[in-house]
Amino acid sequence: MRRTRLATAALTLGLSLPLGLMAAGPAAAAAGPMAFEPIKGSAYDQVTPDWSEPLVAPEGFTQKLVADETVLDIYGGTADDLTDMNTVNETGPQAGRYLYRTHEVGSNGSLSVVDLKTGEAKVIAQRADWSRLDGLRWTPWGTLLFAEETTGGRLFEAFLDSEDPTKITRVEERREAGIMRHEGIEALADGTVFVIDELNGGSIYKFVPTKRGDLSDGRLYALKIKGLSDAEQKWSSATYDKKVGAFEWVALDMDKVVVDADAAANAVNATEFGRPEDVEVIGDTLYVANTSEDRVVAVDLNKNVLTSFVQAGKNVPVENAGAKMTGFNSPDNLAEGPDGRLWIVEDNYLSDIYVAGKDNDKDGAADKVELFGSLKDPGAEISGIYFGKDPKSLFFNVQHPDKPKADGTWKITRR
Repeated sequence: MRRTRLATAALTLGLSLPLGLMAAGPAAAAAGPMAFEPIKGSAYDQVTPDWSEPLVAPEGFTQKLVADETVLDIYGGTADDLTDMNTVNETGPQAGRYLYRTHEVGSNGSLSVVDLKTGEAKVIAQRADWSRLDGLRWTPWGTLLFAEETTGGRLFEAFLDSEDPTKITRVEERREAGIMRHEGIEALADGTVFVIDELNGGSIYKFVPTKRGDLSDGRLYALKIKGLSDAEQKWSSATYDKKVGAFEWVALDMDKVVVDADAAANAVNATEFGRPEDVEVIGDTLYVANTSEDRVVAVDLNKNVLTSFVQAGKNVPVENAGAKMTGFNSPDNLAEGPDGRLWIVEDNYLSDIYVAGKDNDKDGAADKVELFGSLKDPGAEISGIYFGKDPKSLFFNVQHPDKPKADGTWKITRR
């Protein structure tokens, strides 16, 4: 095997290298609007709460503030706004101009919007009973789906003014898509919505509406891997990597779904995973980040087969922070890159951004996993990675930083 940049860096530091990142360097870096030379490692030696740019990033990229608490301070004083997920108005009038954000506070949750043309930021919805707003997705039918990451969490759908995408005309609760600890949301053109339950023992769900664009009626299904006993379907830190192979979507009792989707999934012994946190469909594949497993799984929606697409110790290193060894730890949010690759950010300190290559050899795993960026702030994490209409710009949030009033949104752009 050729020596990678990580191997070279490890030797320079006098460190041993675990199972490594795949080959980096100019010849290995992918082409396209976000082509980059992978960085050498996490920001271990550049940690500081006093930063003007949050990321250690590849050469040729510029980091720019979109909006933080100096621009819009929703909760005031020393409280963090806990900016979490991002999306733009992907369709309709002035598509791509407005960036929507959820705020993961304990109560009085809010949605905000930033006008990417003028820089104006404002709150567009807020309610005392909204708790830990997290997942956020623009739907192909022109609404916003957002949800609560908490016990009894609800999925909501916001309808926007047809002439002004910064105005919400009404918000509907969508219990039919499951009461659970929501985080990631994906909505397909045919009306299908994928959601997950973010806990150790959470499942992967598919909601199929009776009528496209109407989430008030339909059926929720849970993923169940074939060939496992009921006991083997349960979450276990010792056996999660065996949860691969052919699966089926099992219909759930809707009377239970609208009260507790986890109970409905348990009733049919659906497969349990370790804190599934985000979902992203690219082509015919649903990717799910399982945080407690240090694994991102690929769910082939045509063949109904689940594989380990990125997994620490298999096609990306295991992290050893004490030894300053960069690795894959607690994958959280996912994004589709402009060339169809999967971007992954960690729920971790230090929070890293990885890019998974394609599965060209068809073994179910990414052929190459490269390190794009690492957060310098010692008390913060990255969330909400997202590509809007500009294929050269990645949006990301810095959440609960040590730096005052820095909780907010940035973008990193290839020059």
